[in-house]
Amino acid sequence: MKTYFKLLLSIIFCAGFIKVDAQINRMDSTLKIGKVGYRITCSNKSPEQNELRIRPVGFENTARDLDFYIKGRVVKAEIDDLNNDNYPDLVVYIFSGPNSEFGTVYVFASEENKSISPFGLPDAMLDGKLKIGYKGYDRFTLIQGRLLREYPIYKDGDAKGKPTGGKRVVQYSVVPGGGGYQFKVQNTNDIQ
Repeated sequence: MKTYFKLLLSIIFCAGFIKVDAQINRMDSTLKIGKVGYRITCSNKSPEQNELRIRPVGFENTARDLDFYIKGRVVKAEIDDLNNDNYPDLVVYIFSGPNSEFGTVYVFASEENKSISPFGLPDAMLDGKLKIGYKGYDRFTLIQGRLLREYPIYKDGDAKGKPTGGKRVVQYSVVPGGGGYQFKVQNTNDIQ
């Protein structure tokens, strides 16, 4: 497993992560695998709050649109099968904070193309190990159904924008839990 994680780390450094640019435009995109997928729209007008709309495409008529407010702005969306059930899941990357430095991920999992089960990435500040040195500046990538999160590690006394603790890479998988799905930390690796 450690060899697999190290291989993933080498791939992400070559392929790159999702990183926020200063300008965040309106999101209006349709993502599909075959004839099934999602249409996602978000105005991204305010750095504080925006309306996010998810519309299932090609699902059975029992699937309903999701329309709710998020804190932050949608930077990117991808489609993948995160829970290994052979149905497409929508992955939405959202950034908040004065400089869009705090990232999170929402997933909208297809329930056999009949309904959608949403869940989100747990806040790093609520995890005793991950919160040490965390001040945002998240970067994300998806590799083979796994979510990787990278962020700089700040030591006590580090100035904003000048971390000296290296980087932390966290690998998440999706597992059943809470009546639906949830992210579970598979590996963490601190890199100097």
